[in-house]
Amino acid sequence: MHVLYQRCAAVDIGKDVIAVAVRLPGDGPEHRQTIKRTFKTFYGVLKHAAGWLTAQQVTHVAMEATGIYSMPVYHALIEHGGFEKLLVCNAGHVRNVPGRKTDLSDAEWLVHLLECGLLRGSFIPPAQIKAARDVIRYRTKLTESRTSELQRLGNMLQDAGIKVDSVAWTITTRSVRAMVEALIDGERRPVLLAELAKGRMRARIPDLQRALEGRFDDHHALMCRLHLDHLDHLDEMIARLDTQIEDMMQPFRSQRELLTSIPGIGPFAAAAVISEAGADIAETFPSAGHFASWIGVCPGNHESAGKRHSGKPRKGNQHLQHVLVECAWAASRTPGYLQSLYRWHVRKFGGSRNPTAKNKAIVAVAHKLAIIIWHVLATGKPYADLGADYFDRRIDPAAETRRLIARLQALGHTVTIEPAA
Repeated sequence: MHVLYQRCAAVDIGKDVIAVAVRLPGDGPEHRQTIKRTFKTFYGVLKHAAGWLTAQQVTHVAMEATGIYSMPVYHALIEHGGFEKLLVCNAGHVRNVPGRKTDLSDAEWLVHLLECGLLRGSFIPPAQIKAARDVIRYRTKLTESRTSELQRLGNMLQDAGIKVDSVAWTITTRSVRAMVEALIDGERRPVLLAELAKGRMRARIPDLQRALEGRFDDHHALMCRLHLDHLDHLDEMIARLDTQIEDMMQPFRSQRELLTSIPGIGPFAAAAVISEAGADIAETFPSAGHFASWIGVCPGNHESAGKRHSGKPRKGNQHLQHVLVECAWAASRTPGYLQSLYRWHVRKFGGSRNPTAKNKAIVAVAHKLAIIIWHVLATGKPYADLGADYFDRRIDPAAETRRLIARLQALGHTVTIEPAA
């Protein structure tokens, strides 16, 4: 194959050692030579590796994306090497030939792909976006931990025979918190515990008295105290991260406002989209379809011998997938075009009685949201809803009448049509 880059290098990354292969003009086959070296992954050694590559007059460098281990190598090469381009490649796209598996052979295989221009780099966010991504992802993890802790608290109350969550809509209300605190402090009389209800919960005092009669003992008190303390700590951490996220999103205020104009997308979801995809989305992703494919919400394409085997969506950015699916559920409950799209897809996939129809429809709405997000950020214009009657306007009345008549006749009915008055 034709060599595009005369001086290039590839890096195979491990936790403690990196293997580097450099391709240069030489006296070998096709007048090319390969130099291979290994370096420790201490940051000072990585800076030396960047200097050595620069001394070899390397212009292009490729490396595999190996999670957190690739980041120190990437930053050392970016900050201390004068390269025209540094590619971080998907490891699944650059697998070596089976039976030739060593770090140095992997690096040599990678550099052969690079010199022929067969590699494509992954999206690496700028430092400011990367910092916001770390904070938002951690907040999501804390929110999930808080949900798990609430479930543990509810399970402990159930074990003690306290059925307060059968009366209150959730155990996170102030009324339930006051009752649990009183139980921990030693109060066991259901009548007095029920009197701690506040607001609308006071109308359910008779039911609360029955729900608060159980076998709550010292063991349950200890566990509930630990669960409540952990919940308070998680709430404090989430509040601190919320403040930090607001500060980090100030430079991207205009993009965030554009995203929140889309139904189903709130301020936090908009911040998550910016932290995962960046603010200059048109520069990173050449088209809306490319963006949806990168997220992993577009239909799969698996065809062989003229047969389509699967339409399952491909793997993509799982963090943004989760956000868009949540936004799609919110949009499906908001009157407008996206709600109509959701209902149209539910009918297409078999109706609401089909157990998988709603899930398939939500993925389709998430795909549409990805396309809308790309166009909104690329054009700088807020979302303009097409209207809840968008699909009704596109129906040909005559064709729809013929379809419905044919369907009724197929079910064994005789159809007679009379014009409406």
